Amino acid sequence: MKSICKFAYAVALTLSALNFAPSLASAQDAAGTFTLTHEVHWQNAIVPGGKYRFTVGSSGSSEMLTLRNVSGGGASFMMLVVDAETSQPSDISQLVVVSRANGSFVSTMQLPEFGMTLHFAVPAETRDVAQRAATSSATSSATQTASAAR
Repeated sequence: MKSICKFAYAVALTLSALNFAPSLASAQDAAGTFTLTHEVHWQNAIVPGGKYRFTVGSSGSSEMLTLRNVSGGGASFMMLVVDAETSQPSDISQLVVVSRANGSFVSTMQLPEFGMTLHFAVPAETRDVAQRAATSSATSSATQTASAAR
């Protein structure tokens, strides 16, 4: 009777170890480095300029991005990815940064070498800022057209 219990325990232990093995293997899907030339807002974090190492891993049904500063103080950041989609191999690796009244915000991280594009939360642009941007670009276009006509 004791040997049957030991055998059942060994089987349960083996099955549970095999069940966790795929999770550990897929914990780090993507990794690489990039350099920020200036401070940016990355969701709720303010990430200073510098060289960073990133890793992207699955956390259940969502992706988690981890940043580690390799050029200085060793600061680390973790961000939950708002949305992830498949990228095309023809895309280029890039961080898409948008400008808002209160700073620069990372909106997208394209990683075609890993087949993914990650999207992050960015505050909505206020109507006043959007109108000023449209007005300044229209004024700039009109000025360029007027100077070209001279």
